[in-house]
Amino acid sequence: MVSPVTSPPQVQAQAAVQPPAARQPAPAEKPQPAATDTVKISVAAQALQEATETQAQTAKEAGSGDAQAQRLQAKEAAAHAVTK
Repeated sequence: MVSPVTSPPQVQAQAAVQPPAARQPAPAEKPQPAATDTVKISVAAQALQEATETQAQTAKEAGSGDAQAQRLQAKEAAAHAVTK
């Protein structure tokens, strides 16, 4: 038996009209703290930096409480006193 082929009924799509939802204001974004990088230099680089600094830099560091700079100044003062 042969049945006739029928196409499904045509249905027009109607645009769904919905009332606009009440928009909530976006929450205020908190500013992110600035990223900071820390750098650690090797012991050899620190020794080179200390060896190449000027007397003015050493004096400034000693004045701000740097114990190594204070020892270096005392050592230089003692060496200077011996050579006189």
